[in-house]
Order: sequence, then structure tokens, then C-alpha cells
Amino acid sequence: MDAAPKGTVRVVRGLVVRTRGGWISLRVQGRAVAVSAALLATFLVVVGITLTTGDFELSIGEVFQALIGNGSGGADFIVNTVRLPRLLTALFVGAALAVSGGILQSLSGNSLGSPDIIGFTNGAATGALLVIIVLHGSMTQIALGALVVGLATAVAVYLLVFTGGLQGFRLVVVGIGVSALLLAVNSYLITRASLQEALEAQTWLIGSLNNRGWTQATGVGIAVALLLPLAFRYARRLSMLEMGGDTAKALGVDVERSRLILLVVSVALAAFATAATGPIWFVALAAPQLARRLTRSSGPGLASAALMGAVLLAASDLAVQRIFAPAILPVGTATGTIGGLYLIWLLVTESRKSRT
Repeated sequence: MDAAPKGTVRVVRGLVVRTRGGWISLRVQGRAVAVSAALLATFLVVVGITLTTGDFELSIGEVFQALIGNGSGGADFIVNTVRLPRLLTALFVGAALAVSGGILQSLSGNSLGSPDIIGFTNGAATGALLVIIVLHGSMTQIALGALVVGLATAVAVYLLVFTGGLQGFRLVVVGIGVSALLLAVNSYLITRASLQEALEAQTWLIGSLNNRGWTQATGVGIAVALLLPLAFRYARRLSMLEMGGDTAKALGVDVERSRLILLVVSVALAAFATAATGPIWFVALAAPQLARRLTRSSGPGLASAALMGAVLLAASDLAVQRIFAPAILPVGTATGTIGGLYLIWLLVTESRKSRT
């Protein structure tokens, strides 16, 4: 199930855009630009429907007036307090998870290399549950706990896998084992909690955008603003790493340092996203692969993956809000269903390929 087999010879196409000093160097492909534009247009449609429809319907003009501060009291509350922060949280979390998954899949060369499969998401969930159940902390402390334990999980996996030479299959197998262990820890923590704490923790573990406000949107937005430029900065090295460690070294890449930085960025993105909404399953797995299939890019395509993640999560949240109203369903149920079907399709497809 290799996303990009090691040692593959790539045909480089497209226009290269490079700043002075080479701090930013991008290869722009026409198909990737077209796909990204289509994803952006789709996202804008989702944004428009999300902000204008619901129990309290608004026109585009009323939404615009509320956004610039000239709306009526009711429209201002609906747009700026209820709908907009939830939408922005979906945008930032979807982009963060997609880029996190794209980095891990490229590093491992394996389609299953995503934070929810190899344990990083469960590690972040363990940190959050410790704060909720043991420390009774605030949302800020929950986010910090998710980040710390998520990073600790990544360090453990790094020591078990990366130091012996990165192998995609080994990463997935070890990650699944770590994920199962952390899932057992999470279950144990819930059994030791009071009824109220257990309900709160179980609700958080489903993954939801319900009742998410500016605190969550701002927190994950700052993380995305800081970490995505770093991920894009190392995207070129990531493309070289996909060709194998020896080839990357021959091209002047500091392999171990680049892998470590990219791993930290990936885990931090997944941890901040998980802290804001709880575990949102399969976005990190599916979004980068869907983006790569659409763009037919030879590289990781982190920008298009970020757009795909934002579209998937925002559209899934819109669907659970409108289709199942008045019931309040968590978006994790939608992404889990869609992602599960995608994972089955992926496994069947790869199994057929291996037989031919």
C-alpha cells in the first residue's frame, strides 16, 4: 500500500516559483491549480450554505452586513456567535488533519500512515482525558494535555520505528499496536471517572463541532497559521524523502533532521485539531489521498490536501446539521462512516492490485 514507493524515478513537470534565497520554492502544476481552484469554489459554496441556512435563515446580504458589523442583533448573533466560529473551526481542523496525514503518508510511503491509524490521535485523546477526568482542567489545559501526550506518543513511535530505518509497513504495524494500547488506557480512564465526567469524556471522544466557539477557532487557527507555513517550507524536502533516504542525502537533504521536524509538525497539527474538537476520524487518512488522486501529483501536494480536508470536514458538518435536524449529531459520526467506507474501498483496491 505504498503511497510513493522508495526509489521511484519522478518526471518533474510544472512551473517552479522560487523566492530569493530559496526559503520558499514551489513547483506549480496546471492540474493541481485547477483542482485547488475547484476545491476552493466548493468550499465557498459550503460556506455560503452554512451561513445562510438553518433554523434562522438569512440572505447573503444579511450575512455580509453581519460580518462587517452592520447587521441586526439577531443576524449578528447567528452569524458571528453561532455559525462562523463553528465553520472556522471546521476549516482549520480539516486543513490541519489533512496536512498531518499527508506528511505521515509521505514519510512512511504507506497509504495507512495517518495519525488516527498509527496512534497519534489516540495519544492526544489520552492527554485530553487525563485533564478532563484526573485534573478537571479548562479547555486550554485540555488542549495542552492533548499536545503533550500526542508528542510523547510520537516520540515513542519514533524510537521504536525511525531509529532502525524508516519502513512504512513497520510504522503502520507498530502504530496500530500503540493505538490499541492507548485505546485501552482511554477506556480505563473512563471507567474510573464519575458519571458526569464519563459522559463528558465520551461525548468528547466522538468528535464534534457542536458548541464550538471563538476559543476553539482561535486556538486551532493560531496553530495552523504557525505550523502550515513550516509544513509547506519542508514540502520540497518531503518530495525528496519519498524517493528514499539515500537519494535524498545525495540531493543534499539532512534526512534525520527533516524527518524529525516534519514528524513534530504533523503530530502538533493532529494534537491541536484533536484538542479543539475531539478525535475526527479518517479525514487525515482520506483527504491527502483524494487530493493526490485528483491532482495526479508526483509530490505530497500539501496545499491541495489542506483544501480537501477543509472541504470534507465543513461539508460533513453541514450534512449532519441539515439532513438530521433537529437531532444534534456529532460530525465524527459522518466522517467515521465515510472514512470507514473509503478504508474498505482502499484495502480492496490495493488487494486487487497486489494480485495482478
